[in-house]
Amino acid sequence: MEYSCKDFKVGKCEGEKLVDGETMPLVLQPPEQGKRDIESLLVTLKDNKEWFEKMIIKNSAVLLRGYDVKDAVDFNEIVETFGWDDIRYVGPAPRTHIHKRVWTANEGPLSEFIYYHHEMVLIKEFPKKLMLFCEVPPPEGGETPFVPSFRVTERMLEEFPDFVEKLDAEGLKYTFTALSNDDTASMRGRGWQDAFGTSDRAEAEKRAQALGMDFEWLPNGGVKTILGPRSLTRVFEGRKGRRMWFNTLVGMHGKALSSAMMADGSEIPDDIVKRCEEIIEEESIQFKWEKGDVLFFDNLALLHGRRPSLPPRRVLVATCK
Repeated sequence: MEYSCKDFKVGKCEGEKLVDGETMPLVLQPPEQGKRDIESLLVTLKDNKEWFEKMIIKNSAVLLRGYDVKDAVDFNEIVETFGWDDIRYVGPAPRTHIHKRVWTANEGPLSEFIYYHHEMVLIKEFPKKLMLFCEVPPPEGGETPFVPSFRVTERMLEEFPDFVEKLDAEGLKYTFTALSNDDTASMRGRGWQDAFGTSDRAEAEKRAQALGMDFEWLPNGGVKTILGPRSLTRVFEGRKGRRMWFNTLVGMHGKALSSAMMADGSEIPDDIVKRCEEIIEEESIQFKWEKGDVLFFDNLALLHGRRPSLPPRRVLVATCK
C-alpha cells in the first residue's frame, strides 16, 4: 500500500524507526503552508478517511504534525470526522472529562513513569484506536514512547519459548485494587465510583461482571477486582498474523495495587519479568511531542507509556471502537 496521498506530505520526526518495513510513526504534514488550518485538515481527513485508516493499521502509529490544532474542541472535531464509535475508558488512571469525546490523559504525578500497556488490555471490550493531542508540550521529558507489540512476542519466544507457550495456553491472572475515593497523587489513583461510573455498589458489581471482572469489597471501602485467566498474546485480523504481546505482565507484576501471576496463582519468575522489561524498552520508539500534534495509535498493535517530565504538560485523549 502506497504512502502517497496528494493531500498530505510525508515528513519525519525525531525517534521514528523502521520496523519490518514500516515507518513508526508515519508523519503526515500539510502539503502546503496555506493548508495548516483546522478547516482544511477536517476536509482532508473526510476526503481520505479510508486511506488514513489503512495507514493506521499498516504503520501502527500516524502523526499529524504542523497543523493549527489549538484545543480540545479542534481535537474532538478531528476524532468525530472518522465516524468511529466512542468507547468509555475503564481503568485506574485518574482522568477528567474536557469536551464531548475528549478527556485528559493520566493525571497522576508527572514525575512518575507510566509503564507500557495496550489501553484497557484486560477488559472484554477495548479500543481499537487511541488518539492523543498535545495541547501543552512538556519543557523536558514527558514523551509518549510506544512499542511494536509483535516484536516483544518474537523476542520472548526466542529466549523463553516453552514458558511463553505455556503461559499463552494457560493464561495469566491479574488483581487490581481500586481505592474508595479518587487520589490524583497516584497514577493509579482512580476510585471505584469514577472507574465504574456509579456510586451504587450493586451497579458497580454488575458493571464489573459485564467487563469480565470478579469483585471483592475491602474493609477500607475500596474494591479488589480479579481478572483472568487472560491469554498472553493475541492475533488480530489484518495485521499480518502477528502475535501481539497483549498483556500487562510487567506493568502489574508485584505492584502495590496490582499483581500479575500464573493461572494457578503462583508467581511469575522474576528473571523472566526482568528480561521482558528490558526487551520492551529496547524495542521502544521514543517519540517527542510538539504543540498541536495529533497522534493515532493502533491499540491492537502498540504498547504505549509516559516518560516522567517537568510541568507543564497537557495531553488529551480519545478512545474509539
